[in-house]
Amino acid sequence: MKGAQAEDRAAAFLSGLGREVLARNYRIPGGEIDVISREPGGTLVFTEVRQRRSARFGSAAESVTPRKLALMHRAALTYLTRELGRDDLPCRLEVLTIDGSAGEGTLSLHAVE
Repeated sequence: MKGAQAEDRAAAFLSGLGREVLARNYRIPGGEIDVISREPGGTLVFTEVRQRRSARFGSAAESVTPRKLALMHRAALTYLTRELGRDDLPCRLEVLTIDGSAGEGTLSLHAVE
């Protein structure tokens, strides 16, 4: 799997923030959530992981398109309704980027508005 090392690092980072990782690579037709976690206060967080070895074609954050965010939103809503039976739970979307190698690159969290 292409992004497995970046996703492994992301999941470890999120766990280090005190989050419980609930699922990885949650897929629905046309969409995927890389990591689903729960914060200590109970908020669910749906995380897209993006990694770029070089900035030749833009940064990892710049690679997240509005279409990708819409698909991510749809996958998150599906997870809430299909897996948890409701869509009114506290949750948010975020993007975790790694600029550089998956193991050593600069890691950043970005809120999705």
